[in-house]
Amino acid sequence: MSSAATVPPLTSIKALAFDVFGTTVDWRSSVTEELTLRAYRKRSASPSPALKDRLDGLDEDDWGRFAQAWREAYIQFVKSFDPERDAWKSIDEHHRDSLVELLEAWGLQGLFTDAEIDSLSLVWHRLVPWPDAVDGLARLRDSGKLVLATLSNGNTGLVRDLNDFGGLGFHRLFCAETFRAYKPRPETYLGAAREMGLEPEQVAMVACHMGDLKAAKACGLKTIYVERPGEEAWDKEGDEFRAARNWVDLWIGEEHAGFVTMADRLLDVL
Repeated sequence: MSSAATVPPLTSIKALAFDVFGTTVDWRSSVTEELTLRAYRKRSASPSPALKDRLDGLDEDDWGRFAQAWREAYIQFVKSFDPERDAWKSIDEHHRDSLVELLEAWGLQGLFTDAEIDSLSLVWHRLVPWPDAVDGLARLRDSGKLVLATLSNGNTGLVRDLNDFGGLGFHRLFCAETFRAYKPRPETYLGAAREMGLEPEQVAMVACHMGDLKAAKACGLKTIYVERPGEEAWDKEGDEFRAARNWVDLWIGEEHAGFVTMADRLLDVL
C-alpha cells in the first residue's frame, strides 16, 4: 500500500501527538558527542593511571555503544514500570541512576564528580532535532490547521527544555509525568486526546517506533510512521512490520524528508 493511498483517513484529524526521543530529536548523535567530548577533557586533565588507561582504550564508537546502553536501560525501565505498583520515578531520575550504574559497569567509577554526573545526566535535555524536524513542524504550525503536541515518556522539564533548545514550537507539551504513566499505557494516548478536548480518532500519533503506534492505534488514534535510522525495534524483514503497512495511516520512509514530507502530504488533504 503506498503512502499516498494512506493519507485520506487523516482528513478529519485535529491534532498531532509526537513522540520525541528518536522521532523528533536525534538522541544518539547528541549523547554520543557529549560523552566523547567529556571523556576527551578528562583524558587531558591527568586522571588516575587506571582511569587514563581505561579512557585511552575507548573511542567514539565505544561511546556510541555506551549511549545505546544508556538508552536501552531507559527502555527497560519504561517497560517494567507499573503505575499501580511502583512509586513514581521520572526519566531524569532514571537517567542519573542508570548513568552511575553504567559508569561502574564500564570500569569508569570515579571519572566524574557528583556535580558532573548531574550535568551529564541532563544531556537528554540538549538533544538536537533531526534536520527536517524544525521546518516540518513550522509548516504545520503556520498552516493553523492542527494542534501540535508532544507525547513523550520524558518528564515535564525535560520535554520543555527539548522544545526550547531545539526551537520546536509545539503548542502543547504532554508527557508521561502528565498522566503518571509511561507509553504504551493507554492512559497516555487517551489522556492526550482528552486534554485537547478531542476524540481519539481526531488525533494522529507520530512516531518512528512501531510499538508506540500499535498501542496508539489500539486506543483509537490515527497513526503516522516516520522512519528514522537505527530506531525501529521491530524486525523490518518480519511479517509484523510488513503487515503494519495495512494499518498505518501515513508511512514516511527513511528515504523521504521526514517531517517536511509528512507536512506536505497532510496539508494536501486537510
